[in-house]
Amino acid sequence: MSTRRAGPDGRSDEALLSAIALGDKEAAVAFVRRYQARVYGLAYSILGEAALAEDIAQEALLRAWRHAAVYDPRRGSAAGWLLTITRNLAVDALRLRHHLSIDGEVLARLALASTESPETVAEVHDELRAVRSALALLPPEQRRALLYAAFYGLTAKEIAEEESIPLGTAKTRIRSGLMKLREALGPLTASGEASSKEAK
Repeated sequence: MSTRRAGPDGRSDEALLSAIALGDKEAAVAFVRRYQARVYGLAYSILGEAALAEDIAQEALLRAWRHAAVYDPRRGSAAGWLLTITRNLAVDALRLRHHLSIDGEVLARLALASTESPETVAEVHDELRAVRSALALLPPEQRRALLYAAFYGLTAKEIAEEESIPLGTAKTRIRSGLMKLREALGPLTASGEASSKEAK
């Protein structure tokens, strides 16, 4: 197990969460101070809107406080747990705003909103830029279908309902978009997440 992060007060993230679970308000304040900027930054990187990112950050920290007792350090770091909560809330917020135009820029924000180190993010930056450029070349309806499938987890049936189109049309858009994406990327093949959805 990796070394757990400790703050200025000497208490690790895990120790703070344990104390929060027991009702320690000072531990809750310390945990919020330690992570509020990072949580907000992640939410903003996904949503691109300051006010909404603030709301999501507050909700994520509130959920961490409410569910501190169920955090299991054997399953990962406290930071990863909190940032996963934040990312899920932010993606849910994007889904609620599905009527807005979805393009490659959204994909880039989602992909870059990683809990990995800055070095890891830098390593994949070129690949993400290539994916974004390839997505921009797709017809809008195919681009939306792929993003719905790969990042929002929608099945072909759900995409058909979302777009008010026949199921066969939704499957065709996913299949055609994925083929064009793979051709545009060449050796940088698509992840296959969308193809797993198209079969449903």
